[in-house]
Amino acid sequence: MDPRQLQLAKLLVNYSTRIKKGDIVRIQGEAVTIPLMKAIYKEVVKAGGNPFFQVTIPEAEEFMLKNGSDEQLSWVSPLQKFEVEKIDAMIVLWGSENTKYLSGVDPSRQAMKQKHRKPIVDRLFARIGKKEVRWVGTQFPTQADAQLAEMSLTDYENFVYGAGRLNDADPVKHWEKIEKEQNRLVKIMNQVDVLRIRSKDTDLTMRVGGRKWINCAGHENFPDGEVFTSPVENSANGRIRFSYPAVYGGREVTDVAFELKNGKVVKESATRNEQYLKKMLDMDKGARFVGEIAIGTNYDIKQFSRNTLFDEKIGGTCHMAVGAAFAEAGGKNKSALHWDMVCELKKGGEITGDGKTLYRDGVFVV
Repeated sequence: MDPRQLQLAKLLVNYSTRIKKGDIVRIQGEAVTIPLMKAIYKEVVKAGGNPFFQVTIPEAEEFMLKNGSDEQLSWVSPLQKFEVEKIDAMIVLWGSENTKYLSGVDPSRQAMKQKHRKPIVDRLFARIGKKEVRWVGTQFPTQADAQLAEMSLTDYENFVYGAGRLNDADPVKHWEKIEKEQNRLVKIMNQVDVLRIRSKDTDLTMRVGGRKWINCAGHENFPDGEVFTSPVENSANGRIRFSYPAVYGGREVTDVAFELKNGKVVKESATRNEQYLKKMLDMDKGARFVGEIAIGTNYDIKQFSRNTLFDEKIGGTCHMAVGAAFAEAGGKNKSALHWDMVCELKKGGEITGDGKTLYRDGVFVV
């Protein structure tokens, strides 16, 4: 086993989720991630926790979405409802043998399934917001994900583990340093009312006063590196063009541009998969509203990989999500959708707070 995977397992259990004696811990991922799942299981046991597996099978999900009745797609397992109420921690592994397995599925059926799962997702988010559940998601490097990123598996492994500083003798020390610096930044951002983002084809204003900026330093995503909040729901006005393709549900939508009025996307365009974009935005009443605005701070991530976990963290970018807001940040928008899209700010980009420049050309200047 790659020693960096063992380092990662220890970090996820002891730093990210801080597993303690008696915790009920769900470890979930596709079958291809089982090597890391086993390593995490062992670390949870060492920490005194009670781990269990949830292994997902993509072919089963694809079959259900293509062949299940409307009644079957709307069914939510009572066992999953029970789990959400009982777990103390959740460690999610992303990694697939086929990143495009949902490409042939009708988007409206995906939307239907997500819509009916919304209550259970809302309940999970509520418990996370109340600090009743600790969770972290991370990437397990696979051939399919490497191909999606247009890298060899070896290069992709180096990319993934390098972004988390798992080559360091003590990666936790690095993330503790990041947490300290970002604590300083969120204190500044928490004083801002009107936030304005300007870049190429982008001039977007929103209110964030009264909302809480969150410091992301490896506790809920790993690797990490961002500060985010959920803006006032009816406040976003202007336009934004996203620099990188927006990837969601196994589909890639390129050159996405939005016009927003009173918090809502009123006009959208894309050069590829525009109809898919529209169907996702029409999923429910909250899907067209801004649920998150964030600034990426991980300068060890130096290239786009078509993986939101990494792309939204790229140092020198901001990202905006349409759909569900975060209760922990004070957000109120409800939706079955939460879709992050990334805008580069390294070349002439600027973020101001109440008219004062906070960020220029990809770095904070305060």
